[in-house]
Amino acid sequence: MCGICGCSQTNQTTKLKPVVKQNQHLLTSAHGHAGHAHDHHENERLIQVEQNLLNKNNSYAAQNRAYFKQHQIFTLNLVSSPGAGKTTLLVETIKRLKDRFPITVIEGDQQTERDADRIRATGVQALQINTGRACHLDAHGIGHAIRELDVKDHSLLAIENVGNLVCPSSFDLGEALKVVVLSVTEGDDKPIKYPDMFHAADLMLLNKTDLLPYVDFDVEQCIRYARQVNPDIEIIKLSSTKGDNFSTWTDWLTERLSALP
Repeated sequence: MCGICGCSQTNQTTKLKPVVKQNQHLLTSAHGHAGHAHDHHENERLIQVEQNLLNKNNSYAAQNRAYFKQHQIFTLNLVSSPGAGKTTLLVETIKRLKDRFPITVIEGDQQTERDADRIRATGVQALQINTGRACHLDAHGIGHAIRELDVKDHSLLAIENVGNLVCPSSFDLGEALKVVVLSVTEGDDKPIKYPDMFHAADLMLLNKTDLLPYVDFDVEQCIRYARQVNPDIEIIKLSSTKGDNFSTWTDWLTERLSALP
């Protein structure tokens, strides 16, 4: 949540939580509960800021969702930690589906257009949102992006969020579905370490399975952890670089895109 992590919206405005000095505990202990009362009020203020921020974001998300529904744009919010393979996944997906469905991509990163350039090299349009110090995309920024882009009706819009397994779980962008990408190089306990993200996701893509012989990763344990926090989550195992089981993912997408009116 932004009141805790210190980031704000994608306009690069930041709100930092006050720093607690190491010797503050000694000061508050010497003065009874005065320090605790101050902490309590500070926590209440932070919670209120977080609630206001989320409520405002949800309002923009509802507008985006209505637009996507009106124009039959199937929108995915791709989330993961940095380096899980979201961009490579998108590049390979576009190569397989761009001749069948119009595809547009919104890229979120703190800096550079490197990922958007990779997407554009496939022949589809991509818009880069640089969030600066903010650690997630928000619905207001997505609303601006879709006004700049020529997103076709009856198409796929893929939003690649900033690499982060915390804040993006709480910020609705108006998407139809949230897809979390987890690579086998990250550890099989990520679903219980970051349960909010996996609880919010509709689909988990377990990526880089070609590396399983070289890493200590228990696939079945990871799946158990994911379903422990989200019994309804769908799971697809694949390798974006080697193509292992990639057709299961593209078939999953094709089924939903073909169902658009």
